[in-house]
Amino acid sequence: MRGTTLILGVLTVAASIIVSMSFGAVTTSINDVIQILIAQITKTAPLNSMIEQIVIELRLPRILLAFIAGAGLALSGAILQLVTRNPLADPYLFGISSGASFGAVALMTVFSSVSMLYLPIAAFIGSLFAVILVLSIAGTNSINQIERMLLAGVASSFLFSAASSSMLYHSDPQAAAAILFWTLGSFAQAQWSTLVLPTIIISISLLVFFAFSRHTIAISSGDETASTLGVKVARVRLLMLVVSSMICAVIVASCGGISFVGLLIPHLVRIIFGQKIANNYLVVAMLGGLFMIYVDIIARTLLENQEIPLGIITSLIGSVFFLYILRRRRIG
Repeated sequence: MRGTTLILGVLTVAASIIVSMSFGAVTTSINDVIQILIAQITKTAPLNSMIEQIVIELRLPRILLAFIAGAGLALSGAILQLVTRNPLADPYLFGISSGASFGAVALMTVFSSVSMLYLPIAAFIGSLFAVILVLSIAGTNSINQIERMLLAGVASSFLFSAASSSMLYHSDPQAAAAILFWTLGSFAQAQWSTLVLPTIIISISLLVFFAFSRHTIAISSGDETASTLGVKVARVRLLMLVVSSMICAVIVASCGGISFVGLLIPHLVRIIFGQKIANNYLVVAMLGGLFMIYVDIIARTLLENQEIPLGIITSLIGSVFFLYILRRRRIG
């Protein structure tokens, strides 16, 4: 069953990537996209070099970045929900994404020209600062630590968002407009070179999640249960938070702040496939990537000659889903 699910997921991802490459300001049929891809594989001349450049150099890197970002955010949300035993845990609600955005915005407002190499570092420092703040507020020995972590995460998220807004308010108006659009999420700046670091970080993170899969499942059953099984709960939880911070930092640096994906996708996986597949990170990653591919299609096609920031769409969908979860938990 699991193998069949993964095969269907890979085929769906491949088909979605091909379909999404046909959307854009320049009309491109799916048949043209397939012919261009075949020409790239076989190293033959395409029928239309301009369309090839649009598809290969502009649309494909953007779509791949959308998939990578969605996969990373979904994985981060899934692991946070496991180690905190809270179905509402999410990089955005936990303050990690806001901390990463704060670090990146601080770097861009202080320095007029910033190398893309330093953005992930600044974002990672900001996200780690958010984790340290949350853990210091939640404490280590409190029986209500998990609940306090989420509340501290929400508070720190507002704190870092306010700090980022304050820096934008006092910066150059033209630069502030560009940074504001970036903080709301966009794949418009995607290039082949910008795919390398997110791919490496998220691939390594996926391996770490698989390596500690039994530990996180034990923690999801309770700290005392995990401790009796020999799991170093505090260390594993801290490691998972740091890895999640790395994921959020590289995604924020690549495409800005995108909220609620980490909350939405793990729940959809559990609803569709059941609780037993909740720790199948490949399924979570593929569904998260697919979600972001179609969100990006909406963002660049809903309004003519305009692009809607991704964060607006994901916040709208995620907030509705958040209320749905709360209602289900109240009824249950």
